[in-house]
Amino acid sequence: MSLDHSPTQSEAARQIEICNACRYCEGYCAVFPAMFKDRAFAAGDITQLANLCHNCRGCYYACQYTEPHEFALNLPAVLAGARSESWQRFAWPSRPSRLFQRSGVALGGALVVGVAALFWAVSTLGETGTGFYAYLSHAAMIAIFGPAFLAPLLAVWVGLRRYWTEVGGARVRWTDLTEATLNAGRMRNLDGGQGQGCNFETGDRFTNARRYGHQATMFGFLLCFASTASGTMLHYLFDSPAPYSLFNLPKLLGIPGGVLLAGGAFALAFLKTRADPALGDTRVWGGEMAFTLILGLTGLSGLLLYLATGTGAVPVLLAIHLGSVLAFFLTVPYSKMAHGFYRFAALVRDAQIRRGE
Repeated sequence: MSLDHSPTQSEAARQIEICNACRYCEGYCAVFPAMFKDRAFAAGDITQLANLCHNCRGCYYACQYTEPHEFALNLPAVLAGARSESWQRFAWPSRPSRLFQRSGVALGGALVVGVAALFWAVSTLGETGTGFYAYLSHAAMIAIFGPAFLAPLLAVWVGLRRYWTEVGGARVRWTDLTEATLNAGRMRNLDGGQGQGCNFETGDRFTNARRYGHQATMFGFLLCFASTASGTMLHYLFDSPAPYSLFNLPKLLGIPGGVLLAGGAFALAFLKTRADPALGDTRVWGGEMAFTLILGLTGLSGLLLYLATGTGAVPVLLAIHLGSVLAFFLTVPYSKMAHGFYRFAALVRDAQIRRGE
């Protein structure tokens, strides 16, 4: 691992060393047992701890060394800064990451461009058929969304390789993946250590609201992805193209997925307005909020599109829904969505560290 620190990493190392001496917050989340294993922290160690942190903020409200104490600890904020800087450093190419992480306007612009592109596609590339294919041909959808899905995945893969090199990751075993998946699904690092939740909204109230919001968003996204994948399999393997009835797999997965995705994302956006911005990275607040709203719009517009089936609202809602999906796909490696990949990698690396690798 590199020993060179950026200014943010140097401040993080200072605060971590104080936490290491105090150890009051040992049971709060996985960050503290991980930091207590070392006495000196290289740049890769800071990166690992920063991405392991879920910014629940319970440690800040419990800390006796926050301002006005001379130590002036604010571990959630300094780790959030190191975390967002690491995503920008690992992103490929890096310039879009700086733009989309820090600017809600840029993400809003991507959404507008995506919707406009799909309005154009719907008006010019439609064909006679049933369902959505009456407004946008299947071939056109593949031509638009195939590259928009695969290219960001390549960028994410490059970023993850850079992350894994910096944190000194070892060969991944199935046990590492299993443990990381269980911790991610349970959102164990948002339970406050005892299951009562964390203090994201206020220092006086333990709550699981953010934990449940994350779980709803994550499982909603996975169900929506599974719905799309099942529709693809039905189309190509079973010669059963869309549209599908209510009791077909794409609908059985997609409808609850859309409800969870929209509800979870908008709940997280609301909670973000209730939290203290000074306990996160204020430089990226606008970009994070814009991303969360786009994620919620993707789920909501999909539900509205389903409800509008057979009406004149379908072309407009189809363009809005597919445009939001397109904007989401293209900004995945450069927006807050990157946190899902890096935090999972951090959980995998944490599993390795705890078994001595």
